[in-house]
Amino acid sequence: MVSYPAMLDVPHELVEHVSWLIYARRRELHSRWRRLSCFKQALLTLAHLRKNETLAQLGAGFGVSQATAWRYVDETVELLAAWAPGLREALVGLGEGDFVIVDGTLIPTDRIAADEPYYSQKHRKHGMNVQVLATPDGTPLWFSRALPGRTHDLTAARAHGIVQACLTRQILVLADRAYQGAGATVRTPYYRHDELPEHYKQYNRDHARLRAPGERAFARLKSWRIFRKARCSTNRIGPLVAAVHTLLSCENSR
Repeated sequence: MVSYPAMLDVPHELVEHVSWLIYARRRELHSRWRRLSCFKQALLTLAHLRKNETLAQLGAGFGVSQATAWRYVDETVELLAAWAPGLREALVGLGEGDFVIVDGTLIPTDRIAADEPYYSQKHRKHGMNVQVLATPDGTPLWFSRALPGRTHDLTAARAHGIVQACLTRQILVLADRAYQGAGATVRTPYYRHDELPEHYKQYNRDHARLRAPGERAFARLKSWRIFRKARCSTNRIGPLVAAVHTLLSCENSR
């Protein structure tokens, strides 16, 4: 392999923040000398998440073995994922009169044809289903754990407890047609545009306008290229999503 200089399009402050978390973790574990400093371990992990470069490539660039690069990335992802909020924590401060946007996406993976549970008929590819709750301006409040790609969005929302949690707090939920039949406080568009009365059509237009910013949540998530086609085990998708959510929250707080 041949190394070359490159840029990572993340703020320097974000790398420093992650490196301080790693430093605190090393102090807690009374960790001995490491091959890479806290800052370089943070940089290696962010490069993997942001650019989706292989661990072999990153290890060669940072002067460590592929196995060591994997351990550093896995340790940092686990550390960041622990800071991601749970569903109830994400809804703190919201109540009657507030609304959130719920949506689902597929995180593509390199599964093979035999892995039927991970194949999404809707997207015509293998992957994992992830749900998001977002604020009216599209800021992600909470990302779910990952379920097999063939899982329907409504099934996933119920399995994660989204419908019940929002009903308990009387929070209005705006969703697309995939969530038709959720009931409770979930509102979806009406079917059959051409046959609808004008006031129903106006409702659909208003609904679409209010729900549209929710797409920004997944756009921000997938700006981290690890989610454009994950090459890892499907069991690691959930922790990766949680870790990136923590990074997005750090960027929002700046």
